Formats: sequence, structure tokens, C-alpha cells
Amino acid sequence: MDLRQLRYFVALAEEGHFGRAAERVFVVQQALSGSIRNLEDELGVRLFERTTRRVQLTPAGSEFLTGARQVLALVEQTADRARRAARGEVGRLAVGFVSGLAFGGLPEVVRTFRERFPHVAVELLELTAAEQEQALRERRIDVGFVLLPVRDPSLAREAMWREPLIVALPAGHPLAARERLRLAELANEDFVFFPRHVRAAYFDQVMSLATASGFQPRIVQEAIEVPTLLSLVAAGIGVFLPIRFFSKLALPGVAYRPLDDAPVVEIDAAWRREDASPVVQQFLSVGREVLGAAP
Repeated sequence: MDLRQLRYFVALAEEGHFGRAAERVFVVQQALSGSIRNLEDELGVRLFERTTRRVQLTPAGSEFLTGARQVLALVEQTADRARRAARGEVGRLAVGFVSGLAFGGLPEVVRTFRERFPHVAVELLELTAAEQEQALRERRIDVGFVLLPVRDPSLAREAMWREPLIVALPAGHPLAARERLRLAELANEDFVFFPRHVRAAYFDQVMSLATASGFQPRIVQEAIEVPTLLSLVAAGIGVFLPIRFFSKLALPGVAYRPLDDAPVVEIDAAWRREDASPVVQQFLSVGREVLGAAP
């Protein structure tokens, strides 16, 4: 028994006439008649009562018709799901992101993707850049968003969007009265920042930038999370250099100011280089569109 026989059977059951059924499935009448006869022989039952005027289902045929329709419908649903999967319209997507991206960029990308592809289950995992590289290698996530380029050659990367550094100052700080600042003007300030082992690449980039501006930041307090660091700024303990999208985190007592000589931090998407998943490619395409990055 094969799908062709089931289609021939359903056509004959619905048309009640060999000639019309053969035309419907685009075969000659003899081929359709032979297929039905072989199906009956295989099942060991008569499916149709044949007369010179019409073809009518037997009780066994009526029962078989119900199942045949269900099988053909399931096959079509399965085929449609396969086609949709090939287009990246169904499936599962695990996305890693570093702390902070939830304040800018990532929510817009995920929201747009879910609106366009409601049958893809999206899972978000907050991980450091190093954890994301490991998770990609172990196939625990499909795409990662990191603030600095990945170094694993097995991973592909693409700059998705760029954000400058800004300065977060206590609201009552004299420099908060200025609209714009330069990094060198912070040379005599106390800083709050991440421990180097938590954000080594970010730490080194900021330290190099400060050195190029003629000073070494005096870090008086460390914290792991950005909201904690901003709370320390609000308490007047020091200043902090976050990426601009953190300014969406409005805390009482914190004033954000742009830096004229601040570098632009690149936020990259990373994925397994050999991964040809249509879902991943659709997600990256949405990311490029929403964030304005060029492919």
C-alpha cells in the first residue's frame, strides 16, 4: 500500500465513477482500476461494489475512507511543516545575550521576530561572552549576542549594531551641568567598574582608552551587574562608563552625558559557522533589518 493508492481510492470514493476519478488524478482509467484492485487484494476486503452504472463504497470501504483521508491529511501537514521549516518558519531558537542588551536592541529584534514567525519557539539565555562561545560549541544556543568579537574560528560573527560609550555621573556632580564631555575631563574622578575577570575585554578596552587620554582610572568600587554600578554612581561613590543603551535604565540620582571622544562599541551576533539552519538565518535577517546593520 502506498500514498498513490490512497489518493486513487479517495478520488474514486468521492467521484463514484472510474472515468471521472481517473481524470481527477491524471491517470488512465485502466491504471486507476488496477490500483484499486491491487489495494483490495492487499487488504483482503472489497472496498467498492461495482455495477454498470456506478461505484459504491462497501461498509469496509466507508471505514477505510475515513482512515485514508486522515493519513493523506497528516502527510500534507507533515510536508507543509517540512516546507515551513526549510523557510525558517517553524522550530526552536535559543538566543544567548550578555547582560545589558536587554536594555536596547535585543527586545526589538525578538519582538519583531516573534511577530513574523509565531511558530518558532524563542528561548533567551543571559550569558557572558565566554559562556556564549562555549554554549554555541556545545549547541545549547543557536545565536549569541556579545559586545566584542568572538575569537573562536569555528564561529561566524557579524556586527549587528554599534553603540558609543557614555559617562554616568552622580546627578549633583559639577560635570553633570555640561551637555557633553571629553574623557580626559574624568582624569581626577573616582570610578566604579566591573572586576576585570568578569568583563575582561570591556575592562581592557576602557583602560586602553583612558590611557590614550592621559590617565589611569582610579577604581574605588567594583560590582558585577550594571544596575549595581549605576546605583553606586547614584550614591556618589564614583563615575561609570557604560554603553549608551544603558541610559534607558533611568535611576534617580544618575545623569548620563555623551563623550565626544568615546569609541563605538560593536555588538556582534555569533553562530556556528557550519550552521545552515533557516531559523538562524531568518533571525539574523530580522536583526539586520531592525538594528540597521548591513548584511
